[in-house]
Amino acid sequence: MADAVSRDGTTATTETGAPGPAGRWRDRLVAFGWLVLLWNLLWGEFTWGNLLAGALVAGAVLLFFPLPPVTFGGRLRPRALLVFLLRFAGELITASVHVSRIAVRPGYLPRSAILAVRLRVRTDLNLALTAEVVSLVPGTLIIDVDREAGVLYVHVLDVHGPSDLTAGRDRILAVERRIVRAIGTAAEVRLVEAAAVEKGTPP
Repeated sequence: MADAVSRDGTTATTETGAPGPAGRWRDRLVAFGWLVLLWNLLWGEFTWGNLLAGALVAGAVLLFFPLPPVTFGGRLRPRALLVFLLRFAGELITASVHVSRIAVRPGYLPRSAILAVRLRVRTDLNLALTAEVVSLVPGTLIIDVDREAGVLYVHVLDVHGPSDLTAGRDRILAVERRIVRAIGTAAEVRLVEAAAVEKGTPP
C-alpha cells in the first residue's frame, strides 16, 4: 500500500498489490514486537515472565485472531524512536501523578470531555499505534475510531475549559507526530512536520 499526500493536506492510499512472503513475515514480526511491548507496558514492568507471557499472547493473537494485513512501508529511525520512548515515559509519569492527585483530593469531581481528533496520517497502522499509545496514558482513553475519516474519539479527564480541550488535542497530535517520525515514510514525516509548522507547534 502506497500513500500519497493530497492538496487538502490529507493522506490518500492506493493499492499496489499484496505484499510478498518476505513482506508478510516482516509485518507479522513488527506486530508481534508491538504486542509484546504493549503487554509489558500494561503490566507495568519488564520481567522475563512478562516477556514470555507477552510472546505467548502475541503468538496466540496473531495465530487465532488474524487481522487484515497492515503493511509497514516506513523506515525505523532509532533516534526518533528514542525520543518517542522518552517522551512517552515522561507523559506516563506526569499523567499518573495528575490522576493520583485527583483521586485523593477530597470532594473534587473532575469534569470530562470527549475529543474528536482527526489524524494527519490515516493508515491503519498509524491509527492503531496512536490509539494504543494514547490509551496507555492515564487520563485519556480511546472510546471509538472512525477508520474511514481517520478520527479518534478520546475521553479526556479533568477538563476546565476550552484551553484544556485544545491542549488535549495538541497532545494527541504530538503523539502521532512522534510515532510517524520514528517509523513513518518520508511522505508521512513531511506531512506531519508541515502540519506542525502551520500550527506553530514546537518540535
